[in-house]
Amino acid sequence: MVTFFQQVVNGLQLGLVYALIALGYTMVYGIIKLINFAHGDVFMVGAFMGYIGFTFVKLPWPVALVMALITCAVIGVINERLVYRPLRYAAKISALISAIGASFFIEYFTSLNFVFGPNYISYTPPIKEITWIIGGVRITDIQVVILVTVAAFLALLQLLIFRTKLGSAMRTVSFDHDAARLMGVDVDRTISFTFFVGSGLAGIGGVLFGFAYPEIWTFLGVMTGLKAFIAAVLGGIGIIPGAVLGALIMGQVEIMTAAYISSQARDAVAFAILIIVLLIRPSGILGRNEPEKI
Repeated sequence: MVTFFQQVVNGLQLGLVYALIALGYTMVYGIIKLINFAHGDVFMVGAFMGYIGFTFVKLPWPVALVMALITCAVIGVINERLVYRPLRYAAKISALISAIGASFFIEYFTSLNFVFGPNYISYTPPIKEITWIIGGVRITDIQVVILVTVAAFLALLQLLIFRTKLGSAMRTVSFDHDAARLMGVDVDRTISFTFFVGSGLAGIGGVLFGFAYPEIWTFLGVMTGLKAFIAAVLGGIGIIPGAVLGALIMGQVEIMTAAYISSQARDAVAFAILIIVLLIRPSGILGRNEPEKI
């Protein structure tokens, strides 16, 4: 039983990181109905920026976290302006292909030797690991930092969306772009701000992922990003609480699969979940099936 609860804690740690990435997917989809496949690579850049911040620049880890947040947020806005905005009202397949192209560009550009390089990088996290044993379950200060940081940013996101004018604008644009314009909302600025917030959260997720699993490389965001996307679909793509719920479930499923079945099966189970959800409940756990207007 102790082993089971230990895996629950480990799954919570992974699920919280997935939640920060899944939020970016679900926010962008909710506002422009686009799957931003470059989002996982923005997460990867966040992991590297955190590593550079506290390893080479010698910044305190909270400052390195903010540096990663800002860097990834700016990359998200640049992506939106250069890659997605020109194709916003084009055929959906065009925007999808451009998202895949942006993903490949970030991966292979950052693999160049004068950027991050193609090799795995292992490092010691800046937080000295302290362990507590509670009822036989091992809990580390890194897990506590991840929990507190994610909870704080989720609370800030809720305040932003439901207590600010920009949040109201985001909710308005998510319903109808033309109606939002008639109400005086700057749609372009609101969409850019959505990318800014979602990409910033992915950057934070990258730093926290590095704390928990301190080995990074430039293709880190491929599988991690796909699993966060599956989490967003599982919870209900376009629904913020759904992204968090799906991420927590995904973290538990992946860790339990590795612990009780096989570590090699964890990826297969993740994609099996995607297939099952799309077959049984395409709208996700918290989603609603809405009729499409013709």
